Amino acid sequence: MRRSSSTDIVPGNTPPKQRHDWQTVKQLLPYLWEWKARVIFALACLIGAKLANVAVPLVFKDLIDALSIPRQQAMMLVPLGLLAAYGTLRFSSSVFTELREIVFARVTQRAVRAIALKVFEHLHALSLRFHLERQTGGLTRDIERGTRAISSLISYSIYSILPTIIEVTLVMGILIARYPGRFALITASTLLAYVVFTISVSNWRTALRRQVNELDSAANVSAIDSLINYETVKYFNNETWEKDRYDLQLAKWEKAQVRSQISLSYLNLGQAAIIASGVSLMMWQAADGVASGAMTVGDIVLVNAFMIQLYMPLNFLGVLYREIRQALTDIEKLFELLAENREIQDAPDALPLESGPCSVKFEHVGFHYESRRKILLDVNFEIPAGHTVAVVGHSGSGKSTLARLLYRFYDVQEGCIRVNGLALPQLTQASLRAAIGIVPQDTVLFNDTIFYNIQYGRPTATRDEVIAAAHSAHLHGFIERLPDGYETRVGERGLKLSGGEKQRVAIARALLKNPPILIFDEATSALDSKTEKAIQAELEEVAVGRTTLLIAHRLSTVMNADMILVLDSGCVVEQGKHHELLEKNGAYAQMWALQQQQQSNHETIG
Repeated sequence: MRRSSSTDIVPGNTPPKQRHDWQTVKQLLPYLWEWKARVIFALACLIGAKLANVAVPLVFKDLIDALSIPRQQAMMLVPLGLLAAYGTLRFSSSVFTELREIVFARVTQRAVRAIALKVFEHLHALSLRFHLERQTGGLTRDIERGTRAISSLISYSIYSILPTIIEVTLVMGILIARYPGRFALITASTLLAYVVFTISVSNWRTALRRQVNELDSAANVSAIDSLINYETVKYFNNETWEKDRYDLQLAKWEKAQVRSQISLSYLNLGQAAIIASGVSLMMWQAADGVASGAMTVGDIVLVNAFMIQLYMPLNFLGVLYREIRQALTDIEKLFELLAENREIQDAPDALPLESGPCSVKFEHVGFHYESRRKILLDVNFEIPAGHTVAVVGHSGSGKSTLARLLYRFYDVQEGCIRVNGLALPQLTQASLRAAIGIVPQDTVLFNDTIFYNIQYGRPTATRDEVIAAAHSAHLHGFIERLPDGYETRVGERGLKLSGGEKQRVAIARALLKNPPILIFDEATSALDSKTEKAIQAELEEVAVGRTTLLIAHRLSTVMNADMILVLDSGCVVEQGKHHELLEKNGAYAQMWALQQQQQSNHETIG
């Protein structure tokens, strides 16, 4: 998880309101109906399979009755047609079921893919504020469970719940048509008692399941946070502390999981008791009918077959209902992510930024992450096209916030930022960010190769262009000395590289993007003096003809800027060229003298 710095304190979001299950299902349906031809065909196969399934006991009853005669007659009158029909219906049920599976497989997987892609795209469209607040481990677990639950919900609904409803309807119709009303009454009463009991207890269990999910996410977050900060854990010898912290979360999860499992056992026992009672009553009535001569042996076989046929899916229906409730809970969290408000959005009439040189202007900008603490106060400056403006100041003065605002990660509360005379909200975010290249102070790399991380600046760049950018960042020689060269993997967040090596990758990546606006946010802070001087010359050369915002702590890197701003507590306290600011003998001159003294002491010690 990324954590905010002291200057990046952000308020918490209001938790979203709890959704209803129908809202979740309603939001899911359009993704399925996009394939309506396949859905309709799958439903037809489903009905065909259930018709064949229900017809099997009827044929079996006739077969039993036909054979319930003296042995000699039975040998002469073997009902070959009934035998053939029995086998055909059995096979037809399997054929229709598999056809439904084949046809509907693409619908399910495409729906999962479409929703997962939409959530992923939406998360990238959310503001930086959202991502600074969220814990990455919990977020990824919500997405993982949600996408898996979509597949489960569709499968359970189309493959199990709907077929069971159709089968129950057909069986009830046959019982009403062919037997005394008490048979249908017992069946309906058993079904009603089962469904009411299952829903009541499962709804109670849903709260337990939510708690299990939340504690599972919390434990996952704790583990990921600890592993991401592996080096810090080692630095402070806190392996035992981290293990105990993780175990505390696991203990809470274990307790909730045990409660959930015990409640599941109670549910299963109650369901078994209801089913056993219903089956016993039905068989008692059927046996009584056979004994009185009102029913044949085939009838008792038919009733028994129907009850078994209903019992199996009905018994599974309890499991399905629980799984569907769990799936709806997981999907609910996924759709809550889609419901997250996009703090920064393009206006309907937003224009693309035209290609070519760009000017940047901050007009009386005021900004805060939270109202109780102002970050920028009446910041006012301009960077003409092709010029370089440097911003210096102590840590926490708001320097890096300027870059975030220029990228429009946040909107300003006061004043306005303009590019080529247009306020940022008048421009599309995509075109604005395409025109800006940045080398951040804290460089985070993808867990991939060095080549991939450099090429990320412009994914369409050729290998020669990537290598040229590495040359410009004084990185090529280092890469060539590695056993795998450009195919060397950098590890999670680039941990296999030093801070200076990561910054040079970031510089190469920005140079490859070749934008008209450049931002160097402490771009050489992790480099040694020799490499810094070499790269500084390259950066100054690259900045020629580009609009450049140079954010720095080392004043030696800003001496040649066209304008230097001194930021203190969010206010511009001085501005001018290097020699002009020294002559003023103000804040800049004091910072310069202090850094010169520190450098002199360092060289003396060295």
